[in-house]
Amino acid sequence: MELIQDTSRPPLKYVKGIPLIKYFAEALGSLQDFQAQPDDLLISTYPKSGTTWVSEILDMIYQGGDVQKCQRAPIFMRVPFLEFKVPGIPTGLEVLKDIPAPRLIKTHLPLALLPQTLLDQKVKVVYVARNAKDVAVSYYHFYRMAKVHPDPDTWDNFLEKFMAGEVSYGSWYQHVREWWELSHTHPMLYLFYEDMKENPKREIQKILKFVGRSLPDETVDLIVQHTSFKEMKNNSKTNYSTIPLHVMDHSISAFMRKGISGDWKTTFTVAQNECFDADYAKKMEGCGLSFRTQL
Repeated sequence: MELIQDTSRPPLKYVKGIPLIKYFAEALGSLQDFQAQPDDLLISTYPKSGTTWVSEILDMIYQGGDVQKCQRAPIFMRVPFLEFKVPGIPTGLEVLKDIPAPRLIKTHLPLALLPQTLLDQKVKVVYVARNAKDVAVSYYHFYRMAKVHPDPDTWDNFLEKFMAGEVSYGSWYQHVREWWELSHTHPMLYLFYEDMKENPKREIQKILKFVGRSLPDETVDLIVQHTSFKEMKNNSKTNYSTIPLHVMDHSISAFMRKGISGDWKTTFTVAQNECFDADYAKKMEGCGLSFRTQL
């Protein structure tokens, strides 16, 4: 029982002004010794932006489209989560030790907390950005089911915290903007979740080109099918159903909930939407990024 009490709902811990899940904040110290390899590939996103989706796509590409090979272990063991640390579960760095090169690695870290070695080694980055409204709704439900987060309280309160950057990993606005800026000087493919929903094959072909691989057209079609939301939601290797209940409670909300664009409309009130739009315009002014909030 002690472990359950230990992991449940700790307050966020600030590192360099950025709020993080308490255990993840504690993992940052050991990340100082992490050594990137030039052939690593980093998958970077703000939470709830299609991370697991693009991780599965890339693992399928690396496995030559072999579905069986992608069943070898859960996605978080195939694509280690760099800063992951939860009592009783192997850390991201521990999982990474057993991964043969070339390695796929995922992170949600903003640049201020990213190990410098990844930038110094010019490690290729695939970044996925999703519109802020859908991220906020998805993140709220994730907070509810993933007990390593503080209690999200009401949707109204959570939305205020999200807008203020007082959720784990801090400001969505800063995250998407600073990685966008980095994409001008670093080898990076900056993708949009909405584009992936609209035409997954086109976006997978962009990823193939970026990582310098080619696959037959029918294999790309197989990847599209295998990485559809419906398939991944029913796949125990991608839906996080094997994570212990004291960490993620799927009876509260599924880890893979809806996977659609525009779901925010079912949650935002008219007043919340107006307030959000005004705040968004201020925070995103002049950055050259534009998002679609529906398809």
